Amino acid sequence: MNAAEEILGPPLAAGLADQPALILGQTQLSYAGLEALVNRCGHALLAAGVGREQRVLLFMDDSPEFVALYLAAMKIGAVVVAFNIRATAADLRFVVEDSDCRALFIDAAFVDRWQEAGTGIADGPRVIVRGGTGRDSLERFLPGHAEALEYAAMAPDDMAFWLYSSGTTGQPKGVVHCHHDVCIADRHLRENLGLRAGERLFTTSKLFFAFALGHSLFGGLRCGATVILYEGWPDGRAIIAEVERTRPQLLFTVPAFYRNLLAEGVAASEAFRQVRHFVSAGEKLPLPLFEQWQAATGRPILEGIGTSETVFLFLANTPDAVRPGSAGRRLPWADVRLWTGSGEEITAPDTPGTLWVRMDSVFDRYWRLQARTHATFRDGYYCTGDVFSFDADGYWHHHGRDDDMLKISGQWVSPAEIEDCVLRIDAIREAAVVGAPNADGLVRAALFVVAEGDGARDALEERIRATLTGSLSIYKCPRTICFVDEIPRTATGKVQRFKLRDML
Repeated sequence: MNAAEEILGPPLAAGLADQPALILGQTQLSYAGLEALVNRCGHALLAAGVGREQRVLLFMDDSPEFVALYLAAMKIGAVVVAFNIRATAADLRFVVEDSDCRALFIDAAFVDRWQEAGTGIADGPRVIVRGGTGRDSLERFLPGHAEALEYAAMAPDDMAFWLYSSGTTGQPKGVVHCHHDVCIADRHLRENLGLRAGERLFTTSKLFFAFALGHSLFGGLRCGATVILYEGWPDGRAIIAEVERTRPQLLFTVPAFYRNLLAEGVAASEAFRQVRHFVSAGEKLPLPLFEQWQAATGRPILEGIGTSETVFLFLANTPDAVRPGSAGRRLPWADVRLWTGSGEEITAPDTPGTLWVRMDSVFDRYWRLQARTHATFRDGYYCTGDVFSFDADGYWHHHGRDDDMLKISGQWVSPAEIEDCVLRIDAIREAAVVGAPNADGLVRAALFVVAEGDGARDALEERIRATLTGSLSIYKCPRTICFVDEIPRTATGKVQRFKLRDML
């Protein structure tokens, strides 16, 4: 089998070659046009010396070229890795070295970051720039290659694509997925949301996120739908304009954007009244936000949960089964269990435990992290690290993490990484980061610091913010900074984060 064939094969076999596969701005690309671009990219990768299971790294904004390169890498049997375009140069360097990528495709807007990240890397990847002008531009990389290409015959458990997710120390970890992992990509879209060939799907998250990758690039195309792409980092007004212009039947976004859309007055928009289903994932959807959205639009937000390790949702509210404040019910393709810390299964309702998942798209392993992989699996089940309970009606409720990791705007954030960054400042004696709901109920990071001496706090706060923004990706930088006399700790020295949350 081949994952790219599992994605592009069904719509082409269904006679949808002339139907639009992708929309970006005023540009449309048909399924036949996408197949031709994929094949040209595949030939170009082969000509560049990319072989089976060698890594191809994409540091690109969403575009038809991004989609084509993603599918082309899998089509020739290589492994494709799309990385967060808001990552720091240090994280980019780590991923380049950790993945040992053979080729790096990057937008011209991000070349400066690569120049900082790539300094001193011996035998680094070949770098191809989209929007560049030199001989290594993507525009010179593709011309002249054929528009027909056979799929490489791969074993179902051969590597196909990776996602990078933050580790417990903040250092990215490679989540290895195989070719068979894409085979359930269309099930939620077809079976629960009724997506039909030719309908339009808009996922506001970027394609390097599992949420968008699984449900747009994989699922949307496998359904024969038209996938709407957006170039740039969208805000509420940009999403409204895109929905009004493209009129999607399905809209996938995260709670923070639903809040922003409400603030921009989406209830007055005819285009939003024509959206059949609104889906949310990435972080817990606050109940007040659900209620405000339904009151404004007349439609519920269908909340669900998936991970980088599963790609697709395993719990979700569906149009015929919605319970506000819950993550929904178990989806048919997922086997979910709750276990106690001592390994006993929880079978009684309303009893919290750690959630474990088994489904066909669960990842194979963490790259070069054998011990972490071993600790994550038990009898074929993957440990999500999330604490859940289920009620008597089978709806699942999220209670947080069983570690200190935070989910901020759909991305994992390590408090330890932020704390280590702040503690490099000589005027800071202690630092601790917690997550707490803001006024809208969305979890955001707050930093508590103990300063040395009685210096000017305003100047120190500015120094802290400058250090954070100069060292970390913007979504990791706490907006709230609190100066305290001491950090509350247990008798053994462990930070009592619940007390800090109470202080907020």
